Amino acid sequence: MPGPRYCEGETITLRTIEAEDVEFCQRLVNHPRVRTRLFSDGPINRVQEQEFIESATENGVNLLICVDGDPVGTIGYNDVNHRWGSAEIGYIVAPEAWNNGYATDALRTLTADAFDERRLHKLTAQVYATNDASRRVLENVGYTEEGVFRQEAFVDGAYVDVHRYGLLAEEFEASR
Repeated sequence: MPGPRYCEGETITLRTIEAEDVEFCQRLVNHPRVRTRLFSDGPINRVQEQEFIESATENGVNLLICVDGDPVGTIGYNDVNHRWGSAEIGYIVAPEAWNNGYATDALRTLTADAFDERRLHKLTAQVYATNDASRRVLENVGYTEEGVFRQEAFVDGAYVDVHRYGLLAEEFEASR
């Protein structure tokens, strides 16, 4: 059973990640269709996933994306720079839940929370050039491509570009 509700979108609920959710999170990041879209070095065991979850909440927010009470993914932001009012946001949705708008709803919901409740000024995200779906999610919420790091990452046997996206609080507010 996922942790307490944090906030709700139109189709999703964001909840805290509890000890019993570590197995779901570990399966998610190790899924072959997900793993190649992440900025990760390799398979993650249960202890490593638990440590990641704990470290992600030290300087940020890390939540489950739930639909009808069941987890379908995770979303969060980290590397919070309180002086600048910025953080990097990221999300993962299980392949069986793709193409339902859950990532877009979760991103819109957590972005609103970051700007409205946490008083952040800017959120950024990085995505592989090969991950068109994630790029569409960012653009649907209003994030703007700010630059490309050419051949920055080695994924599936090839070097790929990494695209950086950003969104300012006033841009998000104007789009509501």
